[in-house]
Amino acid sequence: MVKIIGAGFAGSEAAWYLAERGIKVKLYEMRPVKMTPAHVTQNFAELVCSNSFRSNDPLNAVGLLKKEMEQIGSLIMEMGYKYQVPSGSSLAVDRVRFSEAVTEKIKNHPNIEVVNEEVTELNEDELTIIAAGPLASSNLSQFIAKKFNQGELHFFDAVAPIIAADSINMDIAYLKSRYDKGEAAYINCPMTKEEYEAFYEALMTAETVVPHDFENNVFEGCMPVEDMGRRGPETLLFGPLKPVGLRKPDGTKPYAVVQLRQDDANKTMYNMVGFQTHLKWGDQKRIIQMIPGLENAEILRYGVIHRNTYIESPKVLNNGYQVKNIPNWFFAGQISGVEGYVESAASGLSAAINMYNYIKTGEIKPLPKDTMIGAMARYVSSYHETFVPMNANFGLVNEVVAKKFERKQHYHDRAMEALKGYLGDK
Repeated sequence: MVKIIGAGFAGSEAAWYLAERGIKVKLYEMRPVKMTPAHVTQNFAELVCSNSFRSNDPLNAVGLLKKEMEQIGSLIMEMGYKYQVPSGSSLAVDRVRFSEAVTEKIKNHPNIEVVNEEVTELNEDELTIIAAGPLASSNLSQFIAKKFNQGELHFFDAVAPIIAADSINMDIAYLKSRYDKGEAAYINCPMTKEEYEAFYEALMTAETVVPHDFENNVFEGCMPVEDMGRRGPETLLFGPLKPVGLRKPDGTKPYAVVQLRQDDANKTMYNMVGFQTHLKWGDQKRIIQMIPGLENAEILRYGVIHRNTYIESPKVLNNGYQVKNIPNWFFAGQISGVEGYVESAASGLSAAINMYNYIKTGEIKPLPKDTMIGAMARYVSSYHETFVPMNANFGLVNEVVAKKFERKQHYHDRAMEALKGYLGDK
């Protein structure tokens, strides 16, 4: 029997993989007995930030990772595609239906027992996957930090607001995907130069809610829009508000564009793309309603900031997500040092595969380093002068010798060949 701590993306994926192969699993999830600052339901694999799983292009690093996961038999990918909502060339899901479906699949599996209680300590003699997620309880975090002599186990990230679709003024806003790539799935709110300058000034003078030590522990990929703006007024124009490829219906180019992405299947909620924030709620409403098309915006969920937890993995884990000096323990998810929904689920798959091999043979069998899923495992287990959580990217894999425009195809083909060989040997 394997204990899995946490029923987020990594824990759900790991539980499903093992259970499907006849391994009994006891899955611990402290919600709803004890809630986190960011979760709002008791469902498994709840999306607390964006509802996007990012690019579907297999020549993109995260797109390749998704393809690898599908080949392995990922529950998260199966449910993601089943409950997807329009999002251009990316995969976005109806967050409620997706997590409800994952929860139902897990709870109905005969090899999985769900236990709703907080885990505060671990037993070295028990086979365990720690997938407590970025919002692990303080008690468990303290136990882990003490166990591995690590002082701090956290960084901070922020969540973007969600807007009611029927409060968006479509006389001003318009549907379009950048460069008309894929379906016109994004709502775009255009700004003139004068409107952007007024918006920027308001953003820079608004009040924020900042936890202690936030500035030293923020993950770059989730940087609040106001903090990004402090790097200079041009920064946002090359980031979340970039107007390129988003001409208005009359053919004119806006000075800046705020994009909103569909958040549910019924098209009643839209997420503000790249608008993670820790502004006070009154200022959030005031500044959001300065955006053309959102002057009467109803904010269904305000942006918030929350603490994420991760270990300094290279000191603790090998490339199978296994604890070096406690072989019965494995880590998975953002607590292991990966970043992102898809990456968390992938690490859960990887940890489960290695746990399964460890149970059956006494040894782990890491995935090939030429795959994206294997490259991520290598990253979290390799020395870095400063270790930070990392998204899937081609910088994690060994470089290929090819012309620049052919390189991504080579990465893809090499990964697929390596994974085919690995799965064929199992």
